Amino acid sequence: MKDLENRQDIEIIVNSFYDKVRHDDMISFMFDHVNWDKHLPLMYDFWDNVLFYTGNYTGNPMAKHQMAHNRNPMTTAHFERWLFLFNNTVDESFMGEHATLLKERAKSIAIIMQMKIIRN
Repeated sequence: MKDLENRQDIEIIVNSFYDKVRHDDMISFMFDHVNWDKHLPLMYDFWDNVLFYTGNYTGNPMAKHQMAHNRNPMTTAHFERWLFLFNNTVDESFMGEHATLLKERAKSIAIIMQMKIIRN
């Protein structure tokens, strides 16, 4: 298995991850309103920037997730499920320094969002 190397690898992760999310019994309902044609390219940019510092992403993910929380209140269990699906997606296709770093950054993002969104 190879390590994550570029944006194409990020796109593989994002597409596979959101396919799992859309079919997940616990969190899929939170994504019922999503316009996938717009959301997926944003997520490619976001995660590409998180891992490779491309500067391609501009946006306020905290504000978007706060709006999502206002629409459908999130719990710690929702964040744990999201992270479980994300990590499994990475592990299915990639291993190495970048794969590990991406999972660590996803965990940090999930923790920060929980602290700011659920605890408000």
